[in-house]
Amino acid sequence: MLHRLCSRSLKLRQSRLFTTSVRMLEEQSKPASILPPPRVSPPERMRSLQKRIEEVKDQARLGGGQKRLDKQHEKGKLTARERIEVLLDENSFKEYDMFVEHRCNEFDMDKQVIPGDGVVTGHGTINGRLVFVFSQDFTVFGGSLSETHAQKICKIMDKAMLVGAPVIGINDSGGARIQEGVDSLAGYAEVFQRNVNASGVIPQISLIMGPCAGGAVYSPAMTDFIFMVNHTSYMFVTGPEVLKSVTREDVTSEELGGASTHTATSGVAHRMFENDMEILLETRRLFNFLPLSNQEEPPVTPSSDPRNRSEQSLNHVIPTDPNAPYDMHNVIRPIVDDGDFFEIMPGFAKNIITGYAKMEGKPVAIIANQPCELAGVLDINSSIKAARFVRFANAFNIPIITFVDVPGFLPGTAQEYGGIIRHGAKLLFAYAECTVPKITVITRKAYGGAYDVMSSKHLRGDYNYAWPTAEIAVMGPEGAVKIIKQGIAGETQKDRENSYRNKFATPLMAARRGFIDDVLEPSKTRERICDDLKTLKKKHLENPKKKLSNIPL
Repeated sequence: MLHRLCSRSLKLRQSRLFTTSVRMLEEQSKPASILPPPRVSPPERMRSLQKRIEEVKDQARLGGGQKRLDKQHEKGKLTARERIEVLLDENSFKEYDMFVEHRCNEFDMDKQVIPGDGVVTGHGTINGRLVFVFSQDFTVFGGSLSETHAQKICKIMDKAMLVGAPVIGINDSGGARIQEGVDSLAGYAEVFQRNVNASGVIPQISLIMGPCAGGAVYSPAMTDFIFMVNHTSYMFVTGPEVLKSVTREDVTSEELGGASTHTATSGVAHRMFENDMEILLETRRLFNFLPLSNQEEPPVTPSSDPRNRSEQSLNHVIPTDPNAPYDMHNVIRPIVDDGDFFEIMPGFAKNIITGYAKMEGKPVAIIANQPCELAGVLDINSSIKAARFVRFANAFNIPIITFVDVPGFLPGTAQEYGGIIRHGAKLLFAYAECTVPKITVITRKAYGGAYDVMSSKHLRGDYNYAWPTAEIAVMGPEGAVKIIKQGIAGETQKDRENSYRNKFATPLMAARRGFIDDVLEPSKTRERICDDLKTLKKKHLENPKKKLSNIPL
């Protein structure tokens, strides 16, 4: 017993001795302090640094100075930062690179340095969904693009691609910063390359809210949507002064590249708005129809509009006279959720309608011939307009609904010389290449090759319907009987036309061959489309493996 107690006591003493030795070694191994005691306490130093940082941030927020900001307001324009505040959800904006400055020393530029270098960049949310944004500041060097200015834009585009989120660019720039020479041109090219890389991967929206000239126009031109402000935004490769000196043409900025010119004549821009507030709020509205990337489905929102709602007005919308015009908007709005239709390019190629709507809260792309404009005929401009719209919808998983009332392609030397064959083939190509759900409703005329082009069953249409008023034939009765020149003795031209119409210009022959899935009562169209979209929800179709298609540009 005594032996065990002695042994335990010895072990205890050894343990204590070991612990004491370890502690002594640890104390000896601690490095001696080689830094002198700070002259300023850490909190004081931190406050000093933070004060300096806030001063630089305040300078960046002030842009080119209060006078220039006031001048922006005098023109009826918001400042770069105010535009972001309106566009994004409240307090959601996270800014990058406020401290970035240009590195140019030529032409005394080193004496003119403003933090941020003329562009505000970062990310935020629109209705809680992520978006990256840049806003050029016209008060800083006229919003001109420098090497570092471009690097800031490229950084957010790279981040957007990395995480899969759209980019919205607010353009208000005089173009390349001349003082930097080729460096600014290289900056533009860097942005262009990213526009191309992002195409079809993430939505890109350009808001032209001031001048956009020279090389600056090509970045917006490669984005998916271009919106402009009437009387305060311009786009042109060469300005009026240079144009006058080179070609002797005397033209104003508004006539050359104003919003009305590009939305109605050139087709460069997609929508025109009256002021900065309207363009920003309508951009938020468009954003609600788009997915964040090509890897996601479009956003679904709750809808109180019943799917089986019967719209009796559709039973009477088609005139009894087959040549009388009617407004296709009166077909579209009663069918879609709450009559809400966001039209794209309403002022250009009015003979075809393109835009977005929702069915049971799910976004859809709408394409429709417009009988009250050129009888809804397909021509060069309408083919290009619709083809690009189809390709965007296909790239971003948005189902396409097509309403058809088309008498054919527009004849004439102007169209032939302008390349109607090539341009018309673009729309044909776009529909044939398209793999998203496609639903087609023929309301009245579907004649000739235009029948094929407008998302026919033969171009892999998923569901193709006709109303009882549909006329599906190679051509109209009048032209057909003149070519056929056959009939019963004593029949008049009108009799032969009626005979042809009753036999061929109806949906029945196409339905018998399975080219039309059903002949619908017009008032039931909404319910059938809702059913079909639900059925096609998990549709999966792939085109043959290839590097890319050679669309007839």
